[in-house]
Amino acid sequence: MSKPYLISAIGTPLDEDECLHLEGLQAHLEQQRAAHIDGILVAGSMGLMQLLRDQTYQQLVKESCRMWGQHGEVLVGIGDAGFARTRDRLAFVDQLAVDGVVVLTPYLFKFSQAELVDYYEALANESRVPLYMYDLPALTGTPLEIETVLRLAQHPNIAGIKCSGDIAQVRLLKQLLPESGFRIIVAQPMLIDVLTRSGIDQHLDGVYSIAPHWMREISQLLTERKWDTASEKVKRLGKLLILLRKTGVFQSMTVLQNALGRPGNFAPRPFAPLDDEIRQALMNEPVVQELMRNTE
Repeated sequence: MSKPYLISAIGTPLDEDECLHLEGLQAHLEQQRAAHIDGILVAGSMGLMQLLRDQTYQQLVKESCRMWGQHGEVLVGIGDAGFARTRDRLAFVDQLAVDGVVVLTPYLFKFSQAELVDYYEALANESRVPLYMYDLPALTGTPLEIETVLRLAQHPNIAGIKCSGDIAQVRLLKQLLPESGFRIIVAQPMLIDVLTRSGIDQHLDGVYSIAPHWMREISQLLTERKWDTASEKVKRLGKLLILLRKTGVFQSMTVLQNALGRPGNFAPRPFAPLDDEIRQALMNEPVVQELMRNTE
């Protein structure tokens, strides 16, 4: 079994005018560095790219490359609602020192699998860096079917896929593309122990950026084959994730990061901030208190 490879999907800290909060970004990335996270995804769904003004997106990507580039892999989300807007983002990101671009399936409207093949192939043809598909049908409404992924995996500049829900899809792709070098990156934090033991070792999620030190601890336990202890730590992570989803992931992230001395608002409007009562209840939860105690 290989060592789990961890990629944090980072949030985007903003100031009161919803411009990039540079100090907050620096602190957020330092949090990942201190935990020895292997890579970051900038402007993914956790980074709320679609809610950012264009100049904030561009500054976020530039500054993340500058601050993180020497510490590990830099992936950047560029997937927008249509080809022209995504291609414009690609043209901008292609000028920077990034390791790959991550492309969400187009959202808002429904597209056929043939249209998705054309979409991804055209972008991959233009990209200077490797392109990764991002399958998130729960938000986009359009899944990437197995046959579509297999066809696109043949493109020389399509290097992998981020899978965000269907474990059967992940296992089948792993079986069908065993030695191709095609990266299958999974967003299933509550199954990281089970998946790693079955040979799926590339993991990416937004909760990793909130508790990167917990993720590094889990990774080390899995590497040392301390299965039972690792599973207990995954259960602890699951308690945190369930709480965040119940309270509001982005609003809760703001509260937790601020409590740890990392400024910025990670939940831009129209997200409403947590009121004082809910905020205090969140901070009083045992799993949150544990996160606060051993965050470094």
